[in-house]
Amino acid sequence: MATAVDWIPDGIDRTTPSAARAYDYLLGGTHHFAADRALGDQVLSVLPANVMARQNRAYLGRVVRHMTDAGIRQFLDLGSGLPVMGNVHEVAQQADPSCRVVYVDVEEATVAHAGLLLRGNPNAAMVGADIRDPDAVLGADATRRLIDFSEPVGLLMLGVTQFLHDEDDPWGLTARYRAALPSGSLLALSCFTWDNDPDTMRRTVEMFKASGRTPIVPRTGAEVRRLTGDLELLDPGLVFLPRWRPDGETAGDREERSNLYAAVARKP
Repeated sequence: MATAVDWIPDGIDRTTPSAARAYDYLLGGTHHFAADRALGDQVLSVLPANVMARQNRAYLGRVVRHMTDAGIRQFLDLGSGLPVMGNVHEVAQQADPSCRVVYVDVEEATVAHAGLLLRGNPNAAMVGADIRDPDAVLGADATRRLIDFSEPVGLLMLGVTQFLHDEDDPWGLTARYRAALPSGSLLALSCFTWDNDPDTMRRTVEMFKASGRTPIVPRTGAEVRRLTGDLELLDPGLVFLPRWRPDGETAGDREERSNLYAAVARKP
């Protein structure tokens, strides 16, 4: 595990699990504590979450590389988790060190960790805000400093909409973010779905409810497609996550093991 001086803020509570650190554990990372591993193991008891996490992170890499190839040099990552394990700024700045990245997360521990992990990188920052408040996200100091909304933006919402309930109106929220994007911007989504393995998803929903954690809301393909609004879906359209432009490392991933949809759409 990385040393405390590298990434652990003073006074951090190591006994309360963090969703972001548990995700790092599922990815095979080093930024987690025993409580986070216990949470990850609980999820693994009903869902192949480690496979899904790996697939989602590989998809992130493919998406960001596509965006940089398309000339995008600024990124807004909603519900980002920890900026580690090949996250957006690492992939984008490998293509062009001038790329600018704003991560957004509501979890206080994640924001505190990110402040240490991103120190010394003037082109990457974490905003502590609830993505259900687009005004707070778009108006944050770091967002206004790093993102120029007169130029194309890469907007990422990966593995986050399942934490938005219908009463949160994820379609209306996404529309507000889409409205802020200039022409040529790209929106990338990945979302939990019922469509591929409903029994596993049902057990997962029940586990989250029984544990007292934030319930999750998997959605159908039609509901996920609505999140892109009138943006133009890029080929291959809305697909199970391993099928979005697989590369040499991911081409062999089995679609039936995926419980996530993926899509990338362009604002005309």
